Amino acid sequence: MELRVLKYFLTVADEGNFTRAADILHITQPTLSRQLMELEDELGTALLIRGKRSVTLTDEGFLFKQQAEMIVELSDKLEHTFKDKKGVVCGTIRIGAAEAVGCRALALYMKEFRDKYPDVQFDLYNGMADNIKEMLERGLLDLGLVLEPIDTAKFEYVRLPQKETWGLLLRNDHELAEKDTITVEDIRQYPLIMPGRENAKNEVLHWMHCEEKHLNIPAYYNLLSNAALLVEAGMGCAVCLDGALSIHADPALCFRRLLPEHTTRSVILWKKNHLFSQAASLFVQTIQEH
Repeated sequence: MELRVLKYFLTVADEGNFTRAADILHITQPTLSRQLMELEDELGTALLIRGKRSVTLTDEGFLFKQQAEMIVELSDKLEHTFKDKKGVVCGTIRIGAAEAVGCRALALYMKEFRDKYPDVQFDLYNGMADNIKEMLERGLLDLGLVLEPIDTAKFEYVRLPQKETWGLLLRNDHELAEKDTITVEDIRQYPLIMPGRENAKNEVLHWMHCEEKHLNIPAYYNLLSNAALLVEAGMGCAVCLDGALSIHADPALCFRRLLPEHTTRSVILWKKNHLFSQAASLFVQTIQEH
């Protein structure tokens, strides 16, 4: 099984069409079709359902696509790592980041590092903390920025000083918007859009002294940008952090801090005993110095 063929398969899976995929790959359609048929024969299973105008994945195809993406990403990372010029710090540093005010500090670190080492590039991925941790463990990311609480047993980390405060995101015409501060007791009667990450959700419920089954929860979210749309549509109010909200300011919505006050911080973490490239190692040192 060749890496080239994995890339062929992923292109067809993404495009859903042999003709478009062949054009992107600069090969003929019969060649592409033959290569993927040989791949299926090698695996002993069908990966693609070939229609007249489109191609879809079988269940095995979806599973294979996930693994193939990981292999290709690792290959690309390995290639970038060993393309460093002699005597010059270069290469790509891959970072995963959750929505948090700590991203502002991370952006400043990246700018400072790039000014010092202009041949370095950053590959920034935004996502949930759990996804970022998984990608760190698989070696697909060098560093991750996530919000506490976090299980750091497998990671080294640096805690950033900026605090983020839990509160309620609601529409300007909501009756609670007239209050400067809101108590946990005030919000229990309203539909609440809650964070979907298990650690964060459990922390919020513990802080509210409430069980999940006693709340009206119309939806869970992983990124606040999605939750904000639900709040704007009138589905409910979102329990969230002010740091993430500052990245998605919306004049139709407002944020009110909840009492008793509850805060958290961002951490930048990396896998223990991870073998960094020269660029990533220097970037970690820069963060630690700050």
